[in-house]
Parts: sequence; C-alpha cells; structure tokens
Amino acid sequence: MEALRQDDPRHFGPYTVLARFRETASTVHYLARGADADDIAVVAAARPSLAAVPAFGRRFQSEARTAERLAGGWVQPPLAAPADGLWTAAAYVPALTLAEAIDLAGPLPERAVRILGAGLAETLSRVHATGAVLQGLAPGTVLLAEDGPRLTAFGPLGAAAAAEANASGQLSVRLGYLTPEQVDGKDVGPASDLFVLGLLLAYAATGTTPLADGPAAEAAERIAHASAELDSVPDELRDLIAGCLAKDPADRPSAGSVAAELALEGAAGLAKGGWLPERLAASVADQAARVRALRVPQEEADPDAAAGPAATEPADRAPAPASGPAAPADVRDSSAPEDVRPVSGPADGTPDAAGHRQGGLPAPASADGDVGDSRTTRFLGTASPAPRTDRATTQLAVPRELAAGPQAQHPEPVRPAAPPAAPFPPSAPAAQPHTYTYPAAAPQGAPAPLPLPVQPPAPAAPAAPAASPASRRALLTVVAAGAAGLIVGGGAVAALGSGDDASAADDKPAPKPRSTLPGQAPEPSWIYTHPTAEPAPVTSGVWEDKLLVLTGTTGATGIDLRTGRKLWQRADAAGAQAVLAAGKDLCFLASPTEFLWLSPKDGQVKHRLRFVDQFTGVPNMKVAPLTGQSGSVVWFTGSHTVLVKAPKPKKGQKPGKDTQVVKAYFFAYDIVLRKELWRVAVPAGRSPGTPAYRLTAVRAADLVVRQNAATLTPADVTAGKGKAFFRCFDRKTGKLLWTRQFGALTPAGAVLGDEEGRLYGGVGDDLQAFDTATAKPVWTLNGTAASVFGTPVPAGKLLHTTNRNQEVGAVDRATGKLLWRRSTEVPLGGNAPALTLSSGARTLLAADASQVTAFAAADGRRLWKFQDIGAQDPKGATVSAPYRVLAAGKAVVVQRGAVFYAFPVE
Repeated sequence: MEALRQDDPRHFGPYTVLARFRETASTVHYLARGADADDIAVVAAARPSLAAVPAFGRRFQSEARTAERLAGGWVQPPLAAPADGLWTAAAYVPALTLAEAIDLAGPLPERAVRILGAGLAETLSRVHATGAVLQGLAPGTVLLAEDGPRLTAFGPLGAAAAAEANASGQLSVRLGYLTPEQVDGKDVGPASDLFVLGLLLAYAATGTTPLADGPAAEAAERIAHASAELDSVPDELRDLIAGCLAKDPADRPSAGSVAAELALEGAAGLAKGGWLPERLAASVADQAARVRALRVPQEEADPDAAAGPAATEPADRAPAPASGPAAPADVRDSSAPEDVRPVSGPADGTPDAAGHRQGGLPAPASADGDVGDSRTTRFLGTASPAPRTDRATTQLAVPRELAAGPQAQHPEPVRPAAPPAAPFPPSAPAAQPHTYTYPAAAPQGAPAPLPLPVQPPAPAAPAAPAASPASRRALLTVVAAGAAGLIVGGGAVAALGSGDDASAADDKPAPKPRSTLPGQAPEPSWIYTHPTAEPAPVTSGVWEDKLLVLTGTTGATGIDLRTGRKLWQRADAAGAQAVLAAGKDLCFLASPTEFLWLSPKDGQVKHRLRFVDQFTGVPNMKVAPLTGQSGSVVWFTGSHTVLVKAPKPKKGQKPGKDTQVVKAYFFAYDIVLRKELWRVAVPAGRSPGTPAYRLTAVRAADLVVRQNAATLTPADVTAGKGKAFFRCFDRKTGKLLWTRQFGALTPAGAVLGDEEGRLYGGVGDDLQAFDTATAKPVWTLNGTAASVFGTPVPAGKLLHTTNRNQEVGAVDRATGKLLWRRSTEVPLGGNAPALTLSSGARTLLAADASQVTAFAAADGRRLWKFQDIGAQDPKGATVSAPYRVLAAGKAVVVQRGAVFYAFPVE
C-alpha cells in the first residue's frame, strides 16, 4: 500500500481513490471509497501503456465478464464494471496474496494448503463443467483472507507475469506458470489448470515452485521433460500434487476429485474456526486497520484542484483520439502476414519465487519459437502449434469482438482502467455454475449481458501466407479459450433471477441447446435459482411433464418445465413432503397435516383434506410420510391416541388407571377421486406411535412394504434379530397376506421389488435376489470389499445397480448375470450414488455428493458428468447437499441445494 502518485486517477465512477494497493503486469489496484464512508472497494485499472491497445481491451473485458459469471463462492461479485471502461471494482476484503504470505511466514501448514487447494479446485470444477479453461492461477492472483481463499484473475491476462504492447498494436503476454502442453505448442484444456494448481499447491506447501523456478527457458524445459522434486511436500499431499503434475493431461485428476480429496466437507467447512497461521492472521488484521484509517487525499477537498488527468476526465470515459508515439498503430487485418519474429530483450521476465514483479513492466523477453497472433496476443515461451482445423469448442470460445474483424480506427489512450479487483469475499449468493450464465442483476448502469452466439471460423484469406493457420490456431486455442473460455456453454438461456415471475413474453420454450463434445455435459436448457432469502426446497415433483413443483418450509413454487420460469408461489402449501399428479387438472401435495390439490396454472388451492378432523373414526390423526404411489392411488400410515378406561374394580380392590393407547392404520387413498379406498389396522410404531412404511414392490394383486427402522419398537427390533420384516397387503381390500423375512436383509438396507415377484437387496458386500412367494434366494451378485449396494432400479429385463465403491452397473433381472459395471470416478467414501432412469429409459444418471454422472443404460458408456460445487459462502452455510435428479419427459432436472438445472437426455 502506498500514497497516490501525481498521475494516478482520483475517481472511478462513484469511487474516490484513497491509495495504491497492489500492481500486476497489466493493472494497478487502488483502494477507493464509495458514496458510503464505509464502502471500501478495490478498483483494478488498466495500465495506461496497455489500455489503448484494442486487443488488451477485448481481453480485459472478456475476463471481467468471466468474473461476473463466476461471482459467488470464492469469487467476489464485481461491484462495477463499466461497459465502455477498462476498470472494475469489488468490495475490499482484508487479505494477503499467496506470494506475500509465503514471503512473510514461509510455507503454509498442511491444513491451510488443503483449504487453499480445495477452494481453488471448487472454482475450477465450475469452470471445467463447461469444457472451458481458466488459466488464471498464480501466486499473485490468489488471496488468503480470514475466512478462506479468493481467486482474483480469470484468464491469462490477469495472471500474466509480464505484458506489453508493441508499436504494431500486438499484445505480448508471459504466463508465470506454463504447462507441458503449452511448452510443446499443444492445446490447453481443463487438465492444464490442474497442472498449474499442482505447482501452486507445491509452492504453498514448500515455499518453492518445482520445475518453474529460474530462467524462463530452463523452466520451460523442466516443465516439459523433468520430474518434479516433491520430497519437501507433506506426505499426505505428495501423491495428489504429483498427480496434478503428470506430464500427460489424461493422467491428471479432475478438479472435482481434487476438491473432494483435499476437503470432503468443502473448503468453507474445513476453514470454520480459522485457518491462517497466527502471523498471517495478524498481518491481515493489521492491513484491515490501516485501510480503515485511510482518508481522502487533501487535494480532494477541492475537486477543481485535484491533480492528475482523471480529475477532470472520468476514468470510465471511452478513449479519445490521441497523437504521438504512445498511440499504437492500426490493428492489422487477420489476413495480413503474421509476425512470428522473436521479441527482443532479455528472457528473464518470470516472477520470482514469491510471484512478485517490482515496478512497471519488465523488459521485453526473448521468445524463441513464440507464437505471434496477427491481431491480438502473443504467448511467450511456447512452441508454435501445427496448423489444424479449429475444434467446435474453440469456435464457441471466440469472443464476439475477435470474430467481428479488425478495428478501423486508431483508438486513443484511456485513463487507467482494469480487471476484477483483488480481495474477493463471497458476500453474495453464487452465480449459477456449469453454464456460467450471468448474475441476476447486471452492474448498475450497464445492460444485462447476453450469452454470446456461436461464431463460425473466419474465412481463410486467399493471400494469407502459410504461417497464418498456425497463428490463427494460436488465437483460437490460447487467446479465445484461455481468456474468454467461459463463454463456452454460455448458451441459450441466462440464469433466471430468483424473484422473476413469468410473463407473456417469456411463455415460450427455451432455445434448443447446442450439441456438446463427448464427455461434456449438455448445455442446460435453463437454470432456476430459488430465492436466497428462503430455505432450499426439500421436495420436488413433476406434473404431466409440464410443471416442476418445489416445496419447502415457506411454501410451494411452480416452475415452467419448458422455460425454467417461475409461474406461481403459494405460502399456504408449505411443508409438503410429496408432489404428485392428480389427473390432468390438479397437482397433489401431501404435507404432515393435510392433503392439498392445487391448480397447476396458478397454484390456487382447490381442495384441502385435513388429517385431524376429516378422516372418520380417527380424530387428531398423525400421518407419516407417504408410503408410495401407483397410478392415482397413494398409501400411507396414520395413528391416533385413544383413552382406554380401566375396568371396574372388584369389591375391595383399588380402581385401576386409565391408559393411553396408540392405534395405527394403513390407508389406501385415490387422489383423483379424493376417496378413501380402505384402511386396515397395523401394529403401532415407536413413540409417538405412527409406523412409517416404505413401498418395496407393487404387483397386480398386492403390494409389499417394509417398516422404517427408526419407527420400530424395541419389541420389533428384538423379534427381528437384526433382520427386516416385510408385509404384503391385498391391493383391493388391504388384507394382510403375509409377513416374512428374506435372508439377511436388514431394516435399513437398500431393497427393491419388481412386478414379477422378486425382491432385490444388499446383503453384506453382495446383492441378492429373492422369490417373495417362497423367501428363497434366486441369485447372488458378488461384490468386493465394502461394496455395500444401494437401491437398484429396474428397467425392462435389466436391473441397474449402485454401490459404495462408487460403481454403477446392470445385471439381468432373471439370472443376476453382470452385463456391465462402471465407476463414477468419484473418490471412495460416502453412500452409494442414487440412480435415476430417464423417461426414455436410455440414460442412467448417478447422483452423489460430488457430481452427476450420465451413462448409456444399455451398455454403460459414460456419456457426461456435471459438477456444481455450489454457493460455498464462508460467512454462511456451505452447500453440502447431495445432487438430486428428477426425470421429466425428454429432460432431467438436477437439483443442488437451491439451484435447479434442466438437461436434455434421451
């Protein structure tokens, strides 16, 4: 932190500059005060020497848009980012850069490294879910705040160790950390971010960077060919970091698996109670005190006397015409010959071990084999890639400005303006991951950003020399995918504001999502975020493949399944535990106290049936969650307490005491006819007395249920001897047909029956099938150690299986023959993934706490996976809820906490 210089701007929009804070290769960060005296922001403004370069401006604004898309979690939402200016503002949060922290206190403890790595990996996972690449990690772009790490750079420009513009208007950038594929001139991909993450974690754990320290040319050679020395890395982290530093990108772990391995409970969860060493925590507190003590410079008392060009010229003003040698030459046409000459000057422009850069821009660096781009950016220290056709994903990443062609006029220098600011605390809800749609509210004064369309490759110019394809390739893969890569998948529909209601203009289907590459999740048709002021919905259901109904403690919400728009919200439908279709005209909700029938059009309650007084002969009835449903019939259990008077005592005896007795019943109810079909008395459960049944199988003539283990009485538990009792009832009359045990199936184990009379359940490490008529085993599927099976899903002749080894598979229902088995590639531990079969029965989706993985149901081909790390706000609740999947016609709806995504499936 230092005092303002004479030529520093004094104002950025509504912000009054207080002091210089930090510098990067491309920006200067200022501390500034907003209209409120307590409103302190960090303004990142472009260096004047770069601000006038059109390529810099395009890249700067592209990375600023990326910051908006990633806002939330470990990325601070920008407070301001003028559309025509090169500066952004974000709320100030006391923090040190990783480089400053290592300089001050040396390597971080293992727990702190875990929290740092998990937070960064969580953000990378959101980026990689679209197939995009961040390229924004460096010791100077990662902050250590009191409650967790922050990421402040969102592309190679923000993470650059050096950046300069030459007289022809070409921007040259040197990245502090390269990857083997970059050194060899190959494409970067999500795995490239994992290599850099490995370097960064090794630096945090040891204070030195393996492979990358020293002169640039030597570092590049080591990165491409040498093995990393990790002896100083803690044993518990060494294998993970070594995996990230694998030379072959295919051998590196995914960001999601790294996040889970470092902190299964999430970075925010692990950081609770503090995570910084005492010396760093004291330094952060001292920085906060010094910032609070800052006052507006004396010269600002008289605005007319303010020094510096920005005092009379707004910093966010568009460039004005310039003259003189400082103005760059015209940006050359893309068909012009490429400049692939080395940049003159010394090579040692890489940052030191702390990632520091002193003073202004470094001297130009040598770049043997550097790739020149005719219109935008050169990445120094990387080999020239061979000419190749651009991939679809690369085309999608091309910013609109790059595809529009060269600028026609000389822009002029603009006053400092810049990328996303330094400290980034998650003070707002997370933006929707995966498609990186924009936040619900655009920066004040700027229009809401729209997703960029797919841009076709630029036509080849007949006169272009042979070098042009290579450089064009470099532009697309390094410039576009690196700097604007998060535009990939930005697609058809922006995230809906949590408070938006549907209007006539919105009553149309979402545009058809673009096709994706194998392994990449399809682009969501829409994303809906439940209001942050309300608890996340606890139940969801689909009505007639047209309406998604969400219920929670504050009410019910109807979402149009075509557009993702909120149609209605009803507070009087709060607490529903099940959502079903009651014919083609009504939606049925079951709550702990009543049944409700709602209009799917507006959510109006059409009928209401209260349990306490509207079931004859069962006053004050208490009802358990629904047992299950088939067609228009639902089954449930209920109970009430009756007073049993003591018998009249015999002569000479004392009168006995009256007793309270619980009477329980099993009901069948038609929700279309709104009529009770039958009820049958059943044994009461544990206090308060209602036994909770779970539907196991429905056949033509009967149904099989198992009682929830939590509602078993001590006598039930003793009688069962660790095994579950199953009850079979006649569907027409409710008569109890039999009560049986099957092998060693337990009260809490996963179990499911089918219409053919078989019962499937986990027994130890195996999956067994039983004949319900005889209770004898039919077949056994042997598992491996600890492969406890979860609830299977039948599909035609197949039975899809799931187990705690994070494997899903398919067996023949009749014989138990294993047809295929695949891993979800999620770290071991936790429950078995929950399975959902698409309505078309061609896609099997496995959901767990880490991701959703889609497989071809027939042969087990892994189709894609989706990860949304969620809104992990260190100052609020961490989103640790598992993923939930709901089939809905030709789509599936994926829920993670308060966010819902609609994906097209077969």
